[in-house]
Amino acid sequence: MTADQLKHSVMAALSGVVHPDTGDDVVSSGRVQDLDVDGEGNVRFSFQLGSQDPGDLVKTARTAVENLEGVMSVRVNLQLPQSMMRPANQNPQGLSGGSRLQPGSVPAPTPKPGLLSNVDHVIAVSSGKGGVGKSMVATNLSVAMARKGLRVGLLDADIYGPNIPRMFGVTRRPRVTGEKGSEMIEPLEAHGVRLMSLGFLLEEEQPAIMRGPLIAGILKQFLEQVAWGPLDLMVVDMPPGTGDAQLSLVQIIDIDGAVMVTTPQAVAVGDVRRGVKMFERVNTRILGIIENMGGFACPHCDELIEVFGNGGGERLAHEMDVPFLGSVPLDPSVRRSGDAGTPTVASAPESPAGKALLDLAGQLLQSVRIPDTGEAV
Repeated sequence: MTADQLKHSVMAALSGVVHPDTGDDVVSSGRVQDLDVDGEGNVRFSFQLGSQDPGDLVKTARTAVENLEGVMSVRVNLQLPQSMMRPANQNPQGLSGGSRLQPGSVPAPTPKPGLLSNVDHVIAVSSGKGGVGKSMVATNLSVAMARKGLRVGLLDADIYGPNIPRMFGVTRRPRVTGEKGSEMIEPLEAHGVRLMSLGFLLEEEQPAIMRGPLIAGILKQFLEQVAWGPLDLMVVDMPPGTGDAQLSLVQIIDIDGAVMVTTPQAVAVGDVRRGVKMFERVNTRILGIIENMGGFACPHCDELIEVFGNGGGERLAHEMDVPFLGSVPLDPSVRRSGDAGTPTVASAPESPAGKALLDLAGQLLQSVRIPDTGEAV
């Protein structure tokens, strides 16, 4: 079969995929664009997802193509709803005067007045590298504070690796309300925390393939066009590193500070050091360092096994003159809770990790001067 013949078959298959509510097929409605088929059977196309489209529409279209004879692979470039992707201005870096970042020079934050006026405090949870448990910490801190009676929101700014939906056990698609041009997204809620994540808008296996300016645009839309309502605290789960999301956040809104998460070993601590310096460059307070995976208590002999070493986070905090908030031990309950979508502070509060995370939440409330109501509700 030639590439042209296969392309004709692919177009026919996609024309058979219809929207369950409108009855329009995804080709005639303009959802499928830029279809390309090469001679080896590799298919690529863009899919423009509408704000009212069901979440499985992209998957249905992909499956229809994958089932065709002669198709070797299918790659879908997902385009998010326009209300989510529209940049706030033509300056992709969000810098004043059209200036660009120069090596060794980071602009001062220029928060937008009035944005998140109903949110009293904003805390960023960040890390220098991936895999240190940053999202786990953000999840459990949010739930712990909500269980203390606070109104808490969690914004998942980790665009490339949105893990918050799984950690909260939420797979629903958020509703979009309001008139065209002024739509608002209703955050989902679980364990007493209001949630927004790109993971709610994508297929489970769909990667977010986008450049930096789009990341800044999505983050801004999550802040501006999500109906968060009144919150005592918003926790922002940042992606690892010192890139677009971190810079955009401090340029868009005032934040109370950042919490840095590390594991004890030198490779993680070194990356966190860079993260601390980045936040300091943009005049953002470091609320403290949390060391995750600090040690594992053997259930058979009670010996403390330091799988990743010990004390790296505390030494870094002392070296950089920032608070050391504490250590979270390696604990099987964390893995079980994360996989099940039931955060540790809710499902296993008496576990070693649960106790440590609850204590960290109390310390963090003191750091941002939020009254601790005491016992969990």
